[in-house]
This record gives sequence, C-alpha cells and structure tokens, in this order.
Amino acid sequence: MTSLASRAAGLDAPIRPRRSAGATIRAYVALTKPRIIELLLVTTLPAMVLAAGGLPDLGTVAATLVGGTLAAGSANALNCYLDRDIDLVMRRTERRPLATATVSPREALWFGWILGAVSVALLAGTVNVLSAGLTLAAILFYVLVYTRVLKRATSSNIVWGGAAGCMPTLIGWSAVTDRLAWAPVVLFAIVFFWTPPHFWALALRFRDDYARAGVPMLPVVADERTVTRQIVAYSWVMVAVSLLLWPVASTGWLYPVAALGLGAAFLRVAYQLQRAVRRGAPAAPMRLFSFSITYLTLLFVAVAADTLLLR
Repeated sequence: MTSLASRAAGLDAPIRPRRSAGATIRAYVALTKPRIIELLLVTTLPAMVLAAGGLPDLGTVAATLVGGTLAAGSANALNCYLDRDIDLVMRRTERRPLATATVSPREALWFGWILGAVSVALLAGTVNVLSAGLTLAAILFYVLVYTRVLKRATSSNIVWGGAAGCMPTLIGWSAVTDRLAWAPVVLFAIVFFWTPPHFWALALRFRDDYARAGVPMLPVVADERTVTRQIVAYSWVMVAVSLLLWPVASTGWLYPVAALGLGAAFLRVAYQLQRAVRRGAPAAPMRLFSFSITYLTLLFVAVAADTLLLR
C-alpha cells in the first residue's frame, strides 16, 4: 500500500494544463464544500429570526448570509489546503480538487484567504463589527486550531474543533442585535453536542480511510462499542440542551413539542446503532449521519416557525 509520505511527495506538483472554464469553476466551488455551507446557513437564519422576534431586516439577512457563505467557503478551502496530504490517501476525499491537481495548492491558499477577507470586510461594513469579529474567529479556529492542530493530535478533535461550526448561531444573533445573550449560547450548545454523534457516525463508516491517513478519529482509536456509547451519551445531552431554549428564549409551544419529538427520534436511531454493534450485527452508521442532518434542519426550522407563528 502506498504510504502517506510517498503519496504526499507530489503535493506541490504543477496542476494539469488546459483546464476548461467550467472545470475550473466547479473545482473552486468544490473547494468551498457547498453541502457543509448549506447546513451552516440553516442554523444562521433561524437565529436571526429568533433574535428579531419576527422577520429581521432583509438587507441584514442578505449581507449576513452572503458573508457567512464566503466565510465558510474560506474555512473549507483552507482546510482543503492543509489537508491535501491526507485527502490523497482517503477514498472519501481522493476526488477533491487538490487531490486531483485540478487546483494548485497556491491557488487554493489564495482563494481561501481572499474569501475570508471579503467576508469579514463585508460583515464589518454592512452589518456590525461584532458579527465580523465572530466570523474571523470562526475561520481562524477552524483552520488553525482544528485543522492544523486538533485533527491530527487527539481523538477529541471533532468535539472541540466542532465549535467552529457552532459559530453561525452567534453570528446570526449578533447581526440582528449587535450583542450576545443566553439564547444564542443555547443554540451554540445544541450544535456543539450534535456535532460528535453526527461526525462519529460518518467516521465509523470511513474508519479505514482515517486509519490509513493517520487521523485519530474516535472510531480509529476505540472499538465500536465505545464509540456508540459516546454517541448515545452526547445525543442525550444534545436533546436536554435543546429543551433549554424553551425557558431561556421564552418560546411558544411549537418549539418544545418539535424538540421533544425530534429528540426522541434521534435517540431511537442512536440506540438502534448501539444495539446493532452490541449484537455483532451489521451496523448502519450512515443512517444516523443522514438523520442527524434532518434533525438539525427541522429543529432550527422549528425555532423560526415558533417565532414567526406564535409571536
């Protein structure tokens, strides 16, 4: 099997010549990881609706979502730049633009920093300095703390590194109010405790990939029983924290009903995965991974719907 070092030896080789304009555009879009951006925006807009107690100013919404999109794209492109060595040896990521030499490392680096600079400048100039500062902190934390340090150093990488993905809740709230409060902190905590079950399910599916790349994700360094036990534990905390928003934000009845129903469904899927592992039956971690996306989306839709319909 080709080693990580030998596969990484050609990281800075020239990119393929004669790229078509369409291929180039698609490659740069792929660097930003659009599917991840979609999920981040799902948590931003409901936080803004909750902060405004209704529909926020549409200009502020547009500027915040555009700035957030650029910021997430920046962080993801820089993540691709720093992870280009391990992307080469993981089947899940071997078709990414840097792994296929569709974009050069230098191009990806400049692209990432330019997107980040534009996002922070846009938010500072059109929204407020607090939201711009939180955005800059999220980019730097994801790139320098998670990708550069935690990801390759500890099995708790996604626990602490996932904090960057929670920042849109704070950014969305501060964009409307120019301050922070306990409600966005609770939203932040929901995403924080959601991230480990979500990502560990994916890492269970691609454990061999991470092991080949030398990334100590929890499923690489612990057995499946330990991983599923941790998934269930974090799931319980996530559901409990989600119910805190009811008294903290003084929501109507719609949100707690949705939080209870969605939480029960999430726990059911988590326990099904754990029971399958305990019985030695074929596990289906991607079922939990897929449902976790549905859960977070519907939970934050409930935040917005409760605010718009019952206030």
